Amino acid sequence: MVTTQPTAELGLAALDDEITVDALPVEGEIPSWLSGNLLRTGPTTWHAGSTALRHWFDGLAMLHSFTVHDGTVSYANKHLETRTHRSAEKAGKLTYGQFATDPCRSIFQRIQSAFSGAVTDNANVNVAKLGERFVALTESSIPVEFDQHTLETAGVPYRAPGQLTTAHPHYESGAMLNYAAKLGPRSSYRFYRVDDRGTEVLASVPVRNPSYMHSFGMTERWFVLVEFPLVVEPAAMVFSGKPFIENYRWEPERGTRVTLVDRRSGEVGARRTLEPFFAFHHVNAYDDGGDVVVDLCAYPDAQIIQDLYIDRMHEIMRDDAQRISRSHLTRLRLSGNGVSSEQIGDATIELPRINGHRARQPHRYVWGTGTRLGWIDEIVKIDTSDGSSLTWHEPDQYPSEPVFVGRPGAAEEDDGVLLSVVLDAQRGHSTMLVLDAGSLHPLARATVPHHIPYHFHGQFSRA
Repeated sequence: MVTTQPTAELGLAALDDEITVDALPVEGEIPSWLSGNLLRTGPTTWHAGSTALRHWFDGLAMLHSFTVHDGTVSYANKHLETRTHRSAEKAGKLTYGQFATDPCRSIFQRIQSAFSGAVTDNANVNVAKLGERFVALTESSIPVEFDQHTLETAGVPYRAPGQLTTAHPHYESGAMLNYAAKLGPRSSYRFYRVDDRGTEVLASVPVRNPSYMHSFGMTERWFVLVEFPLVVEPAAMVFSGKPFIENYRWEPERGTRVTLVDRRSGEVGARRTLEPFFAFHHVNAYDDGGDVVVDLCAYPDAQIIQDLYIDRMHEIMRDDAQRISRSHLTRLRLSGNGVSSEQIGDATIELPRINGHRARQPHRYVWGTGTRLGWIDEIVKIDTSDGSSLTWHEPDQYPSEPVFVGRPGAAEEDDGVLLSVVLDAQRGHSTMLVLDAGSLHPLARATVPHHIPYHFHGQFSRA
């Protein structure tokens, strides 16, 4: 066995310390126009008391805040004080089921949990803005509000209308729009809107065997569900004794079904089926005349879920012969004649972002993370017009999702910067990396005095 990147495993080491630093050391020059707050959430430890958590998605949540002003960067981090976190500390073990780790519970306790809404609030996936408030999200029905400045947990602002939802809402006129899965004898997909007035269900589509969908698409006219053939029998979940995701089965003979739901009427407008594949993340979707275009990061199957179990991640990081499953930018086009699928370029890409002003419109550029060796080790920019790509990578540097921030007044789609939290495994700490979004040329780095474990998503809020 040949091992060349053992230092990558630092990203799976727990971070317990909570700190506040008024001014991080900055190398390079941060653009003078960049002012605001980069907020991120993600797992910080894979133990809940005596319980070893089995999957990357299971880790207990921590918030991270980078505040940029006049070329300086301050930093703070804080555990998200959820009932999942508090109960694990009190009981000395996991008490709420996670993505791939479940506490030992009797059948009675499982049934009681399913019908009482006692689900995890371990919001370790994404950060969203709800009006002037900020919430951390996961795939359960419970978001967690927090204070942008102190990172103090502030309660539950709403409940999604189903047991499952996504941590990737869309935004319109100050409201969040999302989808939820209501599981039961008569399961359904529900689209809902959340604003200061409350939560409203906009459409409901019945389904017998719900698909696992981490995100969804939305155009000006349609909600878009891409139903991968990773499906569950809801009634069996309560009695199986398995963690959440292990109840889902890969059934490629179903193919992948794309469902359009009219945002005004709530009616199903079209359903098309194509070859089986899997994706976590939609990139963007838009109406193109009578067609609907959907871009996502597609895998040939759902093996990526297995690759993200903690034991498997360690194997990948220790051995050059091991590789994480790789996804590619893929474009679906739905028309009156059917649906087509096309891979755009050869670059691998995950954790995708676009210029937010292009949401629900044709976009040219997509940024994300890529994989050169075994684990995520580069930032990628793909030009959808011709499939060409640029990359940024340096030895022993492991980047997170790159967040695009446009330069005020910019005319070009890629005129701005990318902000990524990068693990410098050789030096044992993390940095906030600022890249020119057009060229991927490094502009500046702000060094954090500790490492930040591998995490998922975040948002930049302008000052």
